[in-house]
Amino acid sequence: MNMKKVVTFKALLVLALIATITSCKKSSSSKNTSRATGWQINSREGGFQYNTDFKEQETAPGLVFIEGGTFTKGRVQDDVMHDWNNTPNQQHVQSFYMDETEVTNAMYMEYLDWIKRVYPPSDENFRAIYHGALPDTLVWRNRLGYNEVMTDNYLRHPAYGEYPVVGVSWIQAVEFANWRTDRVNEYTLEREGYLKRDAKVTDVGADATFNTDTYINAPTLTYGGNEEVINPDNRNKRFVRTDADGNETNIYATRETGLITPKYRLPTETEWEYAALGLSEIRSYNLYRGRKKYPWDGQYTRNGKRKYRGDQLANFKQGKGDYGGIAGWSDDGSDITNAVKSYEPNDYGLYDMAGNVAEWVADVYRPIVDDEFNDFNYYRGNVYTKNALNDDGTVKVVTPEDIVYDTLSNGKIVARNLPGEILQVPVDENETYLRTNFDKSDQINFRDGDRRSSRYFESFNDDEGTNTGDGVTRKMYNSPKNVVTRDSLGNLVRQYDKSNNRTSLINDEVRVYKGGSWKDREYWLDPAQRRYYPQDMATDYIGFRCAMSRVGSKSKQKFKKKN
Repeated sequence: MNMKKVVTFKALLVLALIATITSCKKSSSSKNTSRATGWQINSREGGFQYNTDFKEQETAPGLVFIEGGTFTKGRVQDDVMHDWNNTPNQQHVQSFYMDETEVTNAMYMEYLDWIKRVYPPSDENFRAIYHGALPDTLVWRNRLGYNEVMTDNYLRHPAYGEYPVVGVSWIQAVEFANWRTDRVNEYTLEREGYLKRDAKVTDVGADATFNTDTYINAPTLTYGGNEEVINPDNRNKRFVRTDADGNETNIYATRETGLITPKYRLPTETEWEYAALGLSEIRSYNLYRGRKKYPWDGQYTRNGKRKYRGDQLANFKQGKGDYGGIAGWSDDGSDITNAVKSYEPNDYGLYDMAGNVAEWVADVYRPIVDDEFNDFNYYRGNVYTKNALNDDGTVKVVTPEDIVYDTLSNGKIVARNLPGEILQVPVDENETYLRTNFDKSDQINFRDGDRRSSRYFESFNDDEGTNTGDGVTRKMYNSPKNVVTRDSLGNLVRQYDKSNNRTSLINDEVRVYKGGSWKDREYWLDPAQRRYYPQDMATDYIGFRCAMSRVGSKSKQKFKKKN
């Protein structure tokens, strides 16, 4: 072969190799190249900033991952109560996270301590905030029982620190979840250098707090606009850029950074029931077909393993006058509640999904689950709101002077909003016009309890129905209307509804609670069972745990494409 041709061939080969290597390098960095425009993402020159290194949602404190799927929700055993309020229906749940245990006294005391420091009850302007968050310790009292030791000690004594908190209403549980969201995101942003270190302790006050929604929508208004806190010298430089005038941009964490976690909240009834059932070796038969009775495998409440045979698998009332069994033998280990993690978890790693305390869930109670309309992430209780705006288009942030207090039906006073939060208002026609998926702010009564779902709507009037204040009376849920008002001196005036025409305890302020408690018989340990209770009242047997939605992939396991 001609020597010149050989050299040329080798040269072409080298060039091809270089081109391949260059192509590989370009491909490896393509995650920072827009597939829409070809522009560079996260360039030092500015432009679009986005976390292209995001892998998956970080598991927030206290939570465990629950992979979603389909299951049979509702009654799977004999309906001895004859209420037929949990007939079986097939539902699908998205993946989510849930607390591995119920919220404990120690966890709730941390919440109370924060409120006491930020909104001192010694200040008359804030006294109702702290008092409105306090659990009702009088729930332990019984007319014919001596329980004062729990009344005085159960919430605060360290002997009960790891016991589930009780005496907490549904409203209080929701406020705890909101507070927890802000504290977790506040800590994350401090860790990543977006907030001054230890500001959550040294710089916090009634007019200088952190709220997640406020930080996202108006970051300069968090901590009362304290630049030293929200723009520290040691901040994370990853997304900071300089514009043409030399001014720094992107100095605040946004959703695009992937650092701000979704909100802690109460689980929906469907999520709670799905999580309580757990996994098993025969999931395809038991869980899918609705044959699973308890969070554990089998049809009995006692452990069948040789080493622990006969031990109770949950804390519940075993019979009349028997809250724990015979002392030293066949005992479930507790006569009232018990410390969390005292019994084995289910296959999801969740403790006490049966027994110990029943738990609040997010849903408004209705006897019927409308699976004909929806069988995906089912939930009744949506009330859609939006951020209130000032005249100049900026969001309206609540100040200490803007706090609004609500008087509940039981006379307790709670704060509707707290300083630092964005004021919320109902959605209006700007959001609902020509929409097909929702048409108003309050969707609690959709297809149930309103004019469209009752055959009596033509004869609705104040005598036959319950006037809701919007011109519509609902005969379907004709519950008592107790009224709490204040006189000219500010004293509470309680008026009891003594009418004999009321036909139901169900209204839009009763919430579902799930699971059996230390006070319940075995029947209520079935995750499918459901009961309801007023959202502003509390008991000695209802607690709660938090949940969080998962963003991104359904599973933590990456499914690789087949070649």
